[in-house]
Amino acid sequence: MRYTNIVTSFLKNQDKILILKRSQNVKSMKGLWSGVSGVIENQENPLKRAEIEIFEEIGIRTNEIKLLKSGDELDIISPQYKNHKWHVFPFLFDAKKTEIKLNWENSDYKWIEIGELEKFETVPNLENVLARLI
Repeated sequence: MRYTNIVTSFLKNQDKILILKRSQNVKSMKGLWSGVSGVIENQENPLKRAEIEIFEEIGIRTNEIKLLKSGDELDIISPQYKNHKWHVFPFLFDAKKTEIKLNWENSDYKWIEIGELEKFETVPNLENVLARLI
């Protein structure tokens, strides 16, 4: 079985969390809603990768967020790939602002209440990743 280490971060502002809709330009999970995610490169620190992805994908700098929680890692099987697991490092950040500047990886975003996540077609097991953070 092949593993890919990734980070998935949620940003929180007051009682809302940010979700992103993956664009048609990404390799996997096109059109599905997710947190801010990215592949951990080599032996990179997961928290550092999470901060990099937040800046790259939504334009929020490290000094504009505060780490609230780092959740227990989990493995997720993806129906798109046979013999493959995503090893996810979950993070929850408090965001000082709600203004988002999307890059090419995502086509839309929404600030939603936590209970609303089930209304969206998400990447596999996104609700379990979020559950480790709340």
